[in-house]
Amino acid sequence: MKVAVTGASGFLGPGFVQRLLGRGHDVHVLARDIGRTLGRLPQGVTGSFFDAATPLAPDALGGAEAVVHLAGEPVAQRWTKEAKHRIHDSRVMGTRVLVEAIRGAGTVKRFVSASAIGFYGGTRGAEPLTEESAPGDDFLAQVCRGWEAEAMRAREWGIRTAVVRMGVVLHPEGGALHKMLPPFRMGAGGPVGSGKQYVSWVHREDALDLLLYVLEHPTVEGPVNVTAPTPVTNAEFAHAMGHALGRPAVMHVPAFMLKAAMGEMAKVALEGQRVLPKRALEAGFTFRHPELEAALRDLLT
Repeated sequence: MKVAVTGASGFLGPGFVQRLLGRGHDVHVLARDIGRTLGRLPQGVTGSFFDAATPLAPDALGGAEAVVHLAGEPVAQRWTKEAKHRIHDSRVMGTRVLVEAIRGAGTVKRFVSASAIGFYGGTRGAEPLTEESAPGDDFLAQVCRGWEAEAMRAREWGIRTAVVRMGVVLHPEGGALHKMLPPFRMGAGGPVGSGKQYVSWVHREDALDLLLYVLEHPTVEGPVNVTAPTPVTNAEFAHAMGHALGRPAVMHVPAFMLKAAMGEMAKVALEGQRVLPKRALEAGFTFRHPELEAALRDLLT
């Protein structure tokens, strides 16, 4: 089928496009800078302009039968007032623009939209969280709730819709692991804050595989947690990182230092969530990297 993809130049996008092509799908990307995006992708991919603040003509979807929405302002930045507006609008308003185009196109039968485990809020401690768990009420949870609500509007027009709540996606090319590697490689890594907060991680290959699985299984609708089945505490994560790199991991990072460096956004790292991929497992998805130490060895050695 023909699949339109936003966020094709991001952390997950190129690998996801490669998977789509490998499965025989046609790919049409929606991007602000079409030339730059297509330059990172294989020949044969087509593209149209897409910006969260600009109405999107239905024909920009290129006759796609499915849409996968991965675009959005990075959350991992200091949450100034302006940054919060960008984070909110790129996700909530951007999804609204996209869903309106999907409605007008008349060709789309399947919609998969990214979300985040920030949906559950950051004060849940060791509580196991599944897709049925209640949402949180902090800034990121409110963004995710609005984001998902806009995506789920597609169901009003009979479009099978799923929202994939992304956990901490691990790969040395980007994301959290990329930022953590320098201090850990110097032997200056270690637990952050109390170390008791949970890290709901997932190997990037599993995240991409699960995205494709959800897309190709239209009976999987609603929220799907994209996290490995074995979340760990921050202290356990630090120990596994040190072990994988052959470095000590005992340098404790006090909470106040992280707050000074990152402001309100620091609570994402200091509070965490223990999220389980209940719906993915029930749907028959198999994780290639379910355990953290083995996943880190695969990524770092």
